Amino acid sequence: MSFITKRGVVNKLAKKSKANEENVTTETLAPDEEIKEENKQTACEKEENAEKNACEELEKKYNELEDKYLRLAAEYTNFQRRTREEKEALYTNATCDAVAELLPIMDNLQRASDTMADATDVKSVADGVEMITKMALEVFSKLGVEPIEALGKEFDASLHNAVMHVDDDSFGTNEVVEEFQKGYKCKDKVIRYSMVKVAN
Repeated sequence: MSFITKRGVVNKLAKKSKANEENVTTETLAPDEEIKEENKQTACEKEENAEKNACEELEKKYNELEDKYLRLAAEYTNFQRRTREEKEALYTNATCDAVAELLPIMDNLQRASDTMADATDVKSVADGVEMITKMALEVFSKLGVEPIEALGKEFDASLHNAVMHVDDDSFGTNEVVEEFQKGYKCKDKVIRYSMVKVAN
């Protein structure tokens, strides 16, 4: 066998050996790539599952918060309605209680009016009016209402309404010398100011 032929055979064998090595390398690398691909797919699936779980958790929290909000809004609406009804009932009850206290006065006024036509004694009529006035003041006192003291007192703009002024040295400065209409107050709240004349 010639040298050239030997050399050709060696080259062929070398090429074949190299091809075999490449095949072995390819065959041995292929499973690693599959594992890497599987790992990638597993990582993607895990990430998708995590995102899905996070979305479900957020949706659950959102639904809980929405439910709480709707309940709170309904409770607040009910509270407003109850408060309004209680205020109306309170006002109605207070009015009814006050009128119930005043009814005896109305009854006496009605009796006085009925007997006025037949009355011949002026003193008995005056005594009847005085009795009714006394009864009215007692009812006012029960309700916490009291007359405002004005005559002879120093003028107080928070209690008195000055409608006239007179210069008279026999009275003190800013002294109330005449009361045209009596004022009333309930505790610290003025119901009606005293209508007065003030001197100096």
